[in-house]
Amino acid sequence: MKRLFLLTVGIVLFQLGYAQDEPAPVTISGSVDTYYKYDFSDHENIGTSFGEDQNSFSIGMANLIFSGETGKASFVADLSFGPRSAGSLPGGNSGAFDPSFNIQNLYVSYALTDKLSVTGGYMGTFVGYEVISPVGNFNYSTSYLFTNGPFQNAGLKFDYAFSDRVALMVGLFNDWNVYSDENDVADFGAQLYVSPVDGWDAYINLITGPESGTEFDITTTYQITDAFMLGLNAATYSAPDFESEGGDIDGGSFTGAALYAQYAFTDNFSLGLRGESFTDDNLGILSEGKAKVTAFTISGNIGSGPLKLIPELRLDSADQEIFLDADDAPTKSAVQFLVAAVFGF
Repeated sequence: MKRLFLLTVGIVLFQLGYAQDEPAPVTISGSVDTYYKYDFSDHENIGTSFGEDQNSFSIGMANLIFSGETGKASFVADLSFGPRSAGSLPGGNSGAFDPSFNIQNLYVSYALTDKLSVTGGYMGTFVGYEVISPVGNFNYSTSYLFTNGPFQNAGLKFDYAFSDRVALMVGLFNDWNVYSDENDVADFGAQLYVSPVDGWDAYINLITGPESGTEFDITTTYQITDAFMLGLNAATYSAPDFESEGGDIDGGSFTGAALYAQYAFTDNFSLGLRGESFTDDNLGILSEGKAKVTAFTISGNIGSGPLKLIPELRLDSADQEIFLDADDAPTKSAVQFLVAAVFGF
């Protein structure tokens, strides 16, 4: 790995010698979001990422993205402030984090050729369908697959475009969600991108490491018409085994799939349905042992400019009593309503 790193640095430095000594122009973009949520049991029942406050006018995050490009080199510095940003744990040597501020992305890229580029730093994960920033999601609440997959991957990756329809990424990374890894660089990641026809994009992802575990993930979207889009995210994860006095113990696993259907009725109004099935097998995500949850989320997107309103109704049902009802008794289902305002710039 050290030889690969030194070779990459040497190639980049050699080519940089021919680049003009000009500062990169900086572009600033980002978003802000706020929401109100009410669970009909009056509890914070549904344990996916973000939007957790009950019967409260609450904030998500302010997201500031600084990016620039000059010649073959580029950079991204993505900073976030607020409770929603705390879904991304920087970890570091201490594992502590400030829930009001986080680094979402901080990396540099260099185009070695027209087809091959190298990127190093702290990057939003390549795994999964949904992202941290609400600007990139149709639904405001998030899926179980998103919540339990990686949020960021710090490391060094190479992207090669065979054509406009086929590309491959391979890289070496830290453990999930940390930009300083005490366990040494030991995770391997890869992504195969294919576009069989116009409007259809598919990504086959792998991230694996001795401490992080192994996740296989498929993400695909198909823009069937200008108004109708279908998406799919399916994944399976296996945690690493751990040692005990009685021998090795299975670390647990999860499997899940989420289907996304979205239809634009007008330029100012779209309606989307997310249906998800998620099974936790001895990871303790839903409950002890094995449990399964099925979730349906109906979201509207109102507005065609920078401001988007998202009214949303969500129903989660499980095969075990993992929620609480209005009388504080265990129950198998939960229903929540929220409305969010997202402004992107």
